[in-house]
Amino acid sequence: MALSALLATFLCTIVLPSVMFLVAVRLWEVYMIRSRDPNCPRPLPPGSMGLPFIGETLQLVLQRRKFLRIKRQRYGYIYRTHLFGNPTVRVTGAENVRQILLGEHKLVSVQWPASVRAILGSDTLSNVHGAQHKTKKRAILRAFSREALEFYIPIIQEDVRAAVKEWLLKDSCVLVYVEMKRLMFRVAMRILLGFEPEQIETDEQQLLESFEEMIKNLFSLPIDVPFSGLYRGLKARNFIHSKIEENIKKKMQDLDEESKHRDALQQLIDSSRKNGEPFSMQAIKESATELLFGGHETTASTATSLIMFLGLNPEAVARVRQEIKDTGTDLQSLNMESLERLKYTSCVIKETLRINPPVPGGFRVALKTFELNGYQIPKGWNVIYSICDTHDVAEIFPNKEDFQPERFMTKPPADSRFQYIPFGGGSRMCVGKEFAMVLLKIFLVEVISKCHWTLLNGPPTMKTGPTVYPVDKLPTKFTSYAQN
Repeated sequence: MALSALLATFLCTIVLPSVMFLVAVRLWEVYMIRSRDPNCPRPLPPGSMGLPFIGETLQLVLQRRKFLRIKRQRYGYIYRTHLFGNPTVRVTGAENVRQILLGEHKLVSVQWPASVRAILGSDTLSNVHGAQHKTKKRAILRAFSREALEFYIPIIQEDVRAAVKEWLLKDSCVLVYVEMKRLMFRVAMRILLGFEPEQIETDEQQLLESFEEMIKNLFSLPIDVPFSGLYRGLKARNFIHSKIEENIKKKMQDLDEESKHRDALQQLIDSSRKNGEPFSMQAIKESATELLFGGHETTASTATSLIMFLGLNPEAVARVRQEIKDTGTDLQSLNMESLERLKYTSCVIKETLRINPPVPGGFRVALKTFELNGYQIPKGWNVIYSICDTHDVAEIFPNKEDFQPERFMTKPPADSRFQYIPFGGGSRMCVGKEFAMVLLKIFLVEVISKCHWTLLNGPPTMKTGPTVYPVDKLPTKFTSYAQN
């Protein structure tokens, strides 16, 4: 009798719930597969849809690149999954990515996950479409013109030099990733949003902490309840908005003053006035927050990777130093012309972006059902094109695991356009591409001309969340380099 009661308890508490869970997962899979377009003869891509409603979001958030690598190895270059509340197809490989990036407005349209749209806002460059996108893009591009970049150089130099001086004075190690985020945040606040140095000094720590909290919860389940990721992200975003609004109001008071330079935020305000649009404080705040994300988070990631790869490849450091010397670069007054002469230095940055692109991919939504490499992509499904995986499988890069900047010294084949896409491609290519390259080149020139450094933990483990970063924050010891 006792045995039968024990067996019944086991069945009710362990077996039955397990069976019901497996049935629910199977029914979820069947339900999602049935969302395919019956009018298209092509099958859905291979893959799995994960848990009911949650899908495979938790696995992605927890495992990041490991999750993506396992998926690609199991299912190939195109596979289906369920992420951030939506059925999703992930796409890898130059030819597949080409169709997605060039299919903007015809096959696909940009659509980031609901949590990203909620936190960054619907009026950002990455979320608007059509004429609105073109107008906003034109306004921001004016802030990244050659003339504007020339104006930024001494400001960038000033901030980088101050940071390098601090690192050299530290007896203990420098957590490079932490310091890069602080440095690049300061540069972005000054150059992109026009904050004065004294304004940044007052609010820097609180702003940086809020920004970190916002970014940490950018990709989260779209559930806005107390203590959820989205809730915390929105709360942090609101504080950032309050500080940006103060700066916008100050700029509005100074609108009639003549200025030689208009930062990106000022360009957006000017554009709104010239087009006769009603001024929207919320839209400008959202655009400013997006500029901070694009101009700080991604460059901090890449600058950290530069220190890592160069710390592991001292011969590349020596070659950059020699190039600076051979080109007669005046370290006291860098300009666009002198930076453009540093060809190998540019290659170091490009190789770093190849191995560790800061943003792993981009989000789109299918406007209609279409075919891609023998599979159907149903209308309404999300499409993620992968930057990091596409670089991993690119045929034009032999010895992919090796850090070889010289591979970029020769012009790539004409048909290799979408094998290297660190800044995306098509009409949605990153508008700050040239600004990022100038900023990173100045950073390299300053660091390499003044420092030796040693990675105290050796090669780190890299994670993505949402940009690529070292788990150990890259503890490094900087010492002074005596120039000959």
